[in-house]
Formats: sequence, structure tokens, C-alpha cells
Amino acid sequence: MSEPMAPPEPTGSQPDSTRTGPGRLLVAVYGLFALSASARAGVQIATKFHHAPVAYLLSAFAGLVYILATVTLAIGSPTARRIAVVSCSVELAGVLAVGTWSLADPATFPDATVWSGYGSGYGFVPLVLPVFGLLWLRRWTKRPRARRATVTSAEDAGEAAGGGVAHVEGGTPGRGAENVVTDGRT
Repeated sequence: MSEPMAPPEPTGSQPDSTRTGPGRLLVAVYGLFALSASARAGVQIATKFHHAPVAYLLSAFAGLVYILATVTLAIGSPTARRIAVVSCSVELAGVLAVGTWSLADPATFPDATVWSGYGSGYGFVPLVLPVFGLLWLRRWTKRPRARRATVTSAEDAGEAAGGGVAHVEGGTPGRGAENVVTDGRT
């Protein structure tokens, strides 16, 4: 005897996904930054790491953050959206911290990172991108969730399971409708 189960959620691209509309542009820009920051950091670390290790490691970290944001925004599931919120928040904190640090102590950054000067080398896109990402994700967390059938009683459980077993007190099953109780077993 099994418990009634809610119908499975549809698979594929759902209408309440972050992958629709402006979300596609956001994923594309994050993907571009993931590729460019990771490639730049990889080349810099491989060829001249001794010149500016802090800057190059921060660029590599930025690349990883962009990869995580790209993947989680592209997936668009509720769990992925939660991870994307963390990723965009880390990105925003990183841009603000590294941007301030690079202006306060330029000697530490002989070569720029993606986040140096608040992303000035990239047209300040690294500064506004996480803000747009968080606003887009906020839009999806505030949307009402898809309505699901909730089983509230034994009678509803029987209906949700596609029927049920009717028992009549002091009689035979199926007779005496005034005393019928449906249990959730099939």
C-alpha cells in the first residue's frame, strides 16, 4: 500500500525558468566573462605568475565564480537559483573588495584583474553584472510557485490516487453512501 504522490513536475524548459527572456542575455554575458576571465587567468598564471600572483589568482577566482554563475543561471532550477544567488553575491562582494583594494594599494596589482578598479577595464560590466543577476533572480523567487494539488484529507487522498477503497460501516463495500469513508490506499 503506497502513499499517494503528487504528479511529477514537467521536465525541460519551464515557463518559470531564469533561462527565458533577459535571462538568456544574462547567461550569455556570464558565459563570455567566464570564458574570458578563465582564459586570461590561465595564460597569466602559466606564463608570468611571479609578476603579479595576487592579481592572477584573483582573476582565476573570478573566472570560477563566473563559471558557477553561468551554469546555475542556465540550469534555472530552484536549487540552481539558490546557488546562483550565492555566486552573484560573492561576485559583487569580490568586485567591491578587489576594486577598493586595487585603488587603495595599486602596488599589489601591477597587472589588472577583471575586478580591479571595479571592473573599469571591462567597462564596469563586472560591477553591474551581479546587480542585474541578483535582480533577475529576485524576480523569480518572488513569483508565485506553480499550483500543486495538496492532499488535505483521506477523501482527497483517494481522489488524488485515482480512486480509493470505500468502506461502509456495518455493510458491504460500495453501499451506504452516507457512511462512506475513502482511505488513501489503492
